[in-house]
Amino acid sequence: MFSVKTLIVAALMAELVLVAESSFSFSFSLGGGASPFSFDLSKGSDLTRLYNSPVKEAVRMRRPLGKTGFQLGSLSHSGVKVTLQDGSSWLVHKGDEFGQSSQTVVVDAKHMSPSWKALETKDFRGTKTVADFVRAGGSDYSLLSDNCHDGADRMMDQ
Repeated sequence: MFSVKTLIVAALMAELVLVAESSFSFSFSLGGGASPFSFDLSKGSDLTRLYNSPVKEAVRMRRPLGKTGFQLGSLSHSGVKVTLQDGSSWLVHKGDEFGQSSQTVVVDAKHMSPSWKALETKDFRGTKTVADFVRAGGSDYSLLSDNCHDGADRMMDQ
C-alpha cells in the first residue's frame, strides 16, 4: 500500500512532465531554426527598455501546476506580476528550462490564465526595475532549493 507522501510525490512528478510537455508546444521558428522559446519583444532595444523600466507595483501570484487545477502549497506555481509606470503588466517567474541564460523570465501578463490568484501586493513606487526582479528571482533553478516559490519570495522581499 502506498503512503500519502508517496502518492503526492508521484502526482507532482506526473504534473512536472505535463508542464514540461506543454512548455514545448508553444515553440516557433526564429531565423529558420526551431526554438522552444517564444518572445513578446524581439528587438534588443525593446528588451533593454523593459528591463530598465521602473516597477510601480508588484503582486505575488500563484496558480495550480499544469492543467489539472490541483494546488496544495508547494504543489503550485508562483510568480510576480509587475505593473510599470506606463501601466503595462508583466509576469516575472522561474522554472526549469524557462529561459536561455536565466531560468527567471519575463512575459507579457496578457498570457496569464485566469487560474492565477493574487496573494500579496507591494507598492514599489518605481524604486526597483524589472531587471531587479529578474536578478532577485535568480538565474538557476532547482526544484528542491531554488524554485519558483523561492524566486517569488526574493522578488517581493527586495
